[in-house]
This record gives sequence, C-alpha cells and structure tokens, in this order.
Amino acid sequence: MQANDVRVLKSAAIPTLAVGVVAVVVALLLAGAKGALGAAIGTALVGVFFSISVVAVSYAARVSPQIMAIVAMVSYLIKVIAIMAMLAAFGDTTAWNNKAFAWSVVVCTLVWTAFEVRAFMKTKMLYVDPEAKVPGNGGP
Repeated sequence: MQANDVRVLKSAAIPTLAVGVVAVVVALLLAGAKGALGAAIGTALVGVFFSISVVAVSYAARVSPQIMAIVAMVSYLIKVIAIMAMLAAFGDTTAWNNKAFAWSVVVCTLVWTAFEVRAFMKTKMLYVDPEAKVPGNGGP
C-alpha cells in the first residue's frame, strides 16, 4: 500500500470512528443497549467495507489503471450483495435496534465518503509520468 493510500485511509477512518462513537452514545441514550449495539454494528460494517475497498483498489493500482477500475467496481458489487444478504438475514432480528443500525450506516457512510474525497483532493498525486518518453517526439 502506498503512502498516499494510507493517508487517505486514515483521513477517512478516524473521523468515521469518531462519528461512530457519537452514534453509539446517541443510540444508547435514545434506544438503550440494543440501540447502542445496532449503531456499533453499523459503524463497524462501514469501517470494514470501506477499508477493504481502499486496500483492494490500492493493490490493484500497482498492476494497472484498468485493473484498478475493475477492482473498484467488483468491490462495490460485492459490498452491495453482502449488505443485501446481511439485511435479508438479520432483517427481523431483535438483537439490536434496526433504526440505530440503519442511521449509523447512513451517517458513517456520508462521513467516510466526504473525508475520503477531501483526502484525495488534498493529496498531490501525479496523473502523468513526467519522465515518460513520448513516441515519435524525436527525443533521445
């Protein structure tokens, strides 16, 4: 994993964790222990899924931009399928508060996405190789 990717991961994970802790406390106050458990599971779900995507895309970027795009799309598809499976399996559960779970997933996803975009915008990454030789340019 490149240093830029680690910075992006930290820049998104830390604020999301902080918001997740707030979500757990708010859910605890509003819905009790089941609410706190739902918010904690929602926060963990967002953290794990988004972290896996960042790591997978980072490793794929070493191979080629085309593979990086494919890995990004496949990881998104896998996440959607996994969330659908989780919601289908635990849709009727009474172990945790479903509203606290859902709200924590939504809020943590928005926070992660916003801070990931912010980190990418602040990262100075070259998108052109300055040392590459252009064919037919007459260079050495």
